[in-house]
Amino acid sequence: MRDLKRRNSNSLAINELAKAGLEVFTPMTQMVMTIGGKRQRRDVPVIQDLLFVHEEKSTLDPYVEIYPTLQYRYVFGKTKDEPMTVRDEEMQRFVHAVGNTESALYYKPGELTEAMCGKKVRIVGGPLDGLEGCLLSVKGMRKRRLIVELPGLITAAVEVSPDYIRLL
Repeated sequence: MRDLKRRNSNSLAINELAKAGLEVFTPMTQMVMTIGGKRQRRDVPVIQDLLFVHEEKSTLDPYVEIYPTLQYRYVFGKTKDEPMTVRDEEMQRFVHAVGNTESALYYKPGELTEAMCGKKVRIVGGPLDGLEGCLLSVKGMRKRRLIVELPGLITAAVEVSPDYIRLL
């Protein structure tokens, strides 16, 4: 879904939907903002209008009518009848990976190049046990990071201990 409110808004759609009891997720990062003349550290969405809600369209329709800044996200070139969806397994994998690290790096579609994708690996043990993907390969980076992707939406690079990495 899309939340068209600004980052510094006091009531983001993620907060409103969570209060209503819906399962909602958006990748967050901390940012220092000046609010009312005071500098404050706040959690803000990585991509301003990106919001994931695990619910049926019929359940979400009343909330879209109540909140004018909340919209469905559609696939470019497809019909307006079907909002964009992410498979449950992909979303659970992404949320699990991002939730088990404190320092995830996020990339928008197109920011991550082929040259940045390193060796194929599987994580064996630790909090990310069983995840497979590529290692992030950036010159000068000492930490090992696994690339976890939601195709066409967002990519995250999460820190992984070298002890748990097995080459495929």
